[in-house]
Amino acid sequence: MNRLRHQLERGHRTRSAGNAAHALPSAGHVPSVRRGGGGAGGTRLARWPPARRNGSRSHRACHGRTCHPGRGYGEGVALSLAVSPCPNDTFVFHALVHGLVPGAPPVDVTYADVDVTNTAAERGAFDLVKVSYAALPWLLDDYHLLPCGGALGRGCGPLVLTRGDHPDRPNDLDQPDRPERPGRPDQPERPERLGGSGRADLSGATVAVPGDRTTAYLLFRLWAADRPPARIEVVPFHEIMPGVAAGRYDAGLVIHEARFTYPRHGLTALVDLGEWWEADTGLPIPLGAILARRGAVDPEAAAGWIRESVRQAWADPAASREYVLAHAQEMEPDVVDRHIGLYVNDFTADLGDAGFAAVEALLGRAAYAGLVPQTSSSLATAWTS
Repeated sequence: MNRLRHQLERGHRTRSAGNAAHALPSAGHVPSVRRGGGGAGGTRLARWPPARRNGSRSHRACHGRTCHPGRGYGEGVALSLAVSPCPNDTFVFHALVHGLVPGAPPVDVTYADVDVTNTAAERGAFDLVKVSYAALPWLLDDYHLLPCGGALGRGCGPLVLTRGDHPDRPNDLDQPDRPERPGRPDQPERPERLGGSGRADLSGATVAVPGDRTTAYLLFRLWAADRPPARIEVVPFHEIMPGVAAGRYDAGLVIHEARFTYPRHGLTALVDLGEWWEADTGLPIPLGAILARRGAVDPEAAAGWIRESVRQAWADPAASREYVLAHAQEMEPDVVDRHIGLYVNDFTADLGDAGFAAVEALLGRAAYAGLVPQTSSSLATAWTS
């Protein structure tokens, strides 16, 4: 395991023939993917402090601006950091962003949805950046994976949501021959394994997803491999639940605080992909990773800064409260607390053996299915070491 961890952190990638650097290959039927929603593919970038309008936070959109690689903090400029505005990220990085970590450089922070940071990282736009684990095969030649600061855990997986009262959606999203589960009629049944019986049929459906290189979408593709939907639409995360509720999409793939708020939209959880993954692998779900740009940041030093930032966050949660709430997209304080409690955990301080095993399993299965390029942490190396 130590060898595998070293290889994954160093990030060397095996380029296999037929896998273009920017291709997103898949096995079997490929649903059409379209980007929709609020302008520029849903791109949202903002900086701290946020502008206030009528008591709420307002993002400053990039309006087509291209993020170019910075010179790096070692050349006399601030360290560039990109994270999401979600409570787990702002809680974790509060001390680092505000200059409270001894020995850490000044930080120039950008807040963006993970679909935006995944793309920006391919251009080397930031020194430290939060990305989806699913995007690692395209990034590890240029970035180190840090063993801390990210989002990985149990009971925190993506959900596939539908309108429970919508009788005419494709195939009625029927789940034939599904036995009832005594005692838990309100919970989505956990599929036994990929391709097993009792799987909801999304063929013919349009599904809204928050990004085509997100871990949520990769898990969805693994789960729905035998019955993929007809069309995928990439839309801003905040538009997914309202869009499903309004009937614009037959189903929606959601993450983070949507676990706590989807019933308000009159939606039903068709499947909890976290439950499915954990039942199938016994491993936690690797959602978001922190990367350090090669040649710009010492990964060991960066890991130390982030761990100290995490330590301070846990030691004094009140210190980051105003900052977290300012970026929480009008989320209620109790939802913010539940969000942080779920996504900031022991894996945030250190991935450990279980965390690295989860990353290896996700990328290995995806590479085997032809969904991502093969990396040194997937089948070619992990199962022959």
